[in-house]
Amino acid sequence: MSIDARVREECGVFGVLAPEPTDVASLCYYGLYALQHRGQEGCGIVVNDDGVFASYKDLGLVSEVFGAERLAKFPCGAMAVGHVRYGTTGGNSRSNCQPIEVNHQKGRMALCHNGNLSNAAELRSALEMSGAIFHTTSDTETIAYIITRERLRTPSIEEALSAAMRTLDGAYSLVLMSPQKLICARDPYGFRPLCFGKTADGVYAVASETCALRAVGAEPVRDVEPGEILVFSGGGLKSRREHCGKQRKSLCVFEYIYFARPDSVIDGVSVHASRIRAGEILAETHPVAADLVIGAPDSGLDAALGFSRASGIPYGIGLIKNKYIGRTFISPGQGARVDGVRIKLSALEESVRGRRVVLVDDSIVRGNTMGRVVRLLREAGAREVHVRISSPPFLHPCYYGTDIDSEEHLIAAHHTVEEIAGLTGADSLGYLPIQALSDLAQSPDVCRACFCGDYPTSVPADTRRDRFEQKLSAKQTEV
Repeated sequence: MSIDARVREECGVFGVLAPEPTDVASLCYYGLYALQHRGQEGCGIVVNDDGVFASYKDLGLVSEVFGAERLAKFPCGAMAVGHVRYGTTGGNSRSNCQPIEVNHQKGRMALCHNGNLSNAAELRSALEMSGAIFHTTSDTETIAYIITRERLRTPSIEEALSAAMRTLDGAYSLVLMSPQKLICARDPYGFRPLCFGKTADGVYAVASETCALRAVGAEPVRDVEPGEILVFSGGGLKSRREHCGKQRKSLCVFEYIYFARPDSVIDGVSVHASRIRAGEILAETHPVAADLVIGAPDSGLDAALGFSRASGIPYGIGLIKNKYIGRTFISPGQGARVDGVRIKLSALEESVRGRRVVLVDDSIVRGNTMGRVVRLLREAGAREVHVRISSPPFLHPCYYGTDIDSEEHLIAAHHTVEEIAGLTGADSLGYLPIQALSDLAQSPDVCRACFCGDYPTSVPADTRRDRFEQKLSAKQTEV
């Protein structure tokens, strides 16, 4: 539950196709609002008004970037795509906000991407050597360049996307808009979720999660399959499956543990039910004598409920979260004697005083924040604090869209479970067994590389998040 070192979300993508021109910008707004948990750095919307694109994007939350006045400036249209961003490749700047738009010889394109390419550096270098000029430091622009290159020599945008997918490696769930078509695609591993639905009046919607479909009144139809390309147009829906079955499915299991909203369903599995199950498994594998089970808000609440049900220990509220502090909260400087944890969280003394407390959370990254939360509970009078984590220990970096880019700061990579308990001040500590991950997803085909180091793809040579900024800075110095 790290506040200053939390495992960060990736991004959220959304798109709509209506049978007649309508206020698709507002539909996109509500879809992105439902996906805000997946990215808080920036957002953007592009509306297609009979082949003419109108767009706006900026840094900030959806509600900050798109007020009523800004939304009213969008024309009615039959299509729109949108994106919320937390960048795992490329810095936090307006230029890196999505959708990315391209105007080429065969028309226009707007592209949204959730994920991270594991071969982005190699692809970008090859494109630069062929004369491509990059305006952002996001790997999404690399994808846009490759699709555009293929479009110039293929008969359709979906053929171009299919050709591009033969080059891309890693995690990508894409929503793409051309003048006549809305297209989505999921990488052959299925790292990141993607689904689509339909409203009663015939509007198709594509989104990272089912919660966004329901936000615009669309009934979920199904998930996009790994490797599948879906083409939505005036002629209906067409599925292309030439890339399906090329790789073993590797959905990021942390979607169930933390990333996705509890009311979403991913690949047929309820996220809420999965987290309840994680708590039950924790109670079975790491039992403890205690008086109260509490969850770290908001990510640990479902697992805490599962722990309580399986253990018989009463569930209660022990930590209160300040809901008026956004995730873009600026931590106090060293000169200010203010603990950022105390600004975001407070302990409920009447619940924890004199009790043996089980604190359930989704992960421990560096351990500093968990130590401060344990201290909060003790200062509120908790007699014992037993920490239970609904994921295995983080031991390795992620290259597929989760912001874990180095083992250097991962506490579990350098300390035993007993040592971490001591460092955080917990009376005991228990992690979810790695064997239980398949149980959460109801499938053995999940990516667990950050827990065990078994990567589905090749590992990038340069893993720095700001590697493209560093490269650009070096070029400017040479000039």
